[in-house]
Amino acid sequence: MSAQAAPAATAPVVTARELSRTFGAFVAVDRVSFEVAPGEIFGFLGSNGAGKTTTIRILCGLLAPTSGSATVAGFDVTSDAARIKTRIGYMSQKFSLYTDLTVDENLRFWGGTYRLWGSEAERRRDWAIEVAGLAARRRTLVRELPGGYRQRLALGCALLHRPPIVFLDEPTGGVDPEARRRFWDLIDDLSVQGTTVFVTTHSMDEAERCHRVALMHAGRLLALDSVRALKRIFPQGTLLEATCPRPAGALEVLERTPGVIEAALFGDRLHAVCERAGMAPVLARALDDAGNGPAAVRAVPPSLEDVFIRTIRDAEAGGRS
Repeated sequence: MSAQAAPAATAPVVTARELSRTFGAFVAVDRVSFEVAPGEIFGFLGSNGAGKTTTIRILCGLLAPTSGSATVAGFDVTSDAARIKTRIGYMSQKFSLYTDLTVDENLRFWGGTYRLWGSEAERRRDWAIEVAGLAARRRTLVRELPGGYRQRLALGCALLHRPPIVFLDEPTGGVDPEARRRFWDLIDDLSVQGTTVFVTTHSMDEAERCHRVALMHAGRLLALDSVRALKRIFPQGTLLEATCPRPAGALEVLERTPGVIEAALFGDRLHAVCERAGMAPVLARALDDAGNGPAAVRAVPPSLEDVFIRTIRDAEAGGRS
């Protein structure tokens, strides 16, 4: 998966300024600021509880901010929430269609809520059926659909009224890899057609397909840029990958090796961030000397997961200083 070229710069369709939301003493969203351009695929990447869903609910006019401000399609989320809801599509993290209705009945119901009637409603239902690949299941009860088909139907329902902005909250949760790929192909097509797509995810490969990614952690926006730019946090040659017979036991060896800033397990391999390039022989020798050889160490390009882990650690270290 790879990101498309970002859309040309123009006036933003979504803005947030020092946006915050608290629930009692708990800070769910902490002074978040960003802008989203028309036609952009804007990704919110973070673990569960990072504040992604709360931010989306504020932008959709479903939850009032505690402080700060935000606009969507030019309307204020606090004073113009009703107008915002007519100009957006929203697919919630929790599946929200009626499982005891058929595919077609769900589309008819949601078309009515968007005030689509007559021939226009019929055309849009046919379009959603085609987009979701559900022509053969039009009269199937939704509860009988596989997860991937349910998600595509939910997206079709959210797009029935041709909204210029779509909010998708972890839209591919629980679906198989092929369904995820098809779903993201639909998102790419929407962007090409000029629809702005705001999507939350905790999947690194999905975030790679976004034009820009905001890294969220503990309610704070820690970094925001294109994936390529975010990866520049690592100077060339300073991220090394090590393979050895016992990687779990090797982690402590790398962490105490002079010149290693931090190390982490990535499956059956280790990644080490070094102070300078050219340290592969040093790490290989340290592992061999510790009885964990033969070890192979090489410089690798950073993944978005490397960036995310490093950004969180830097933020937490800064908070403790």
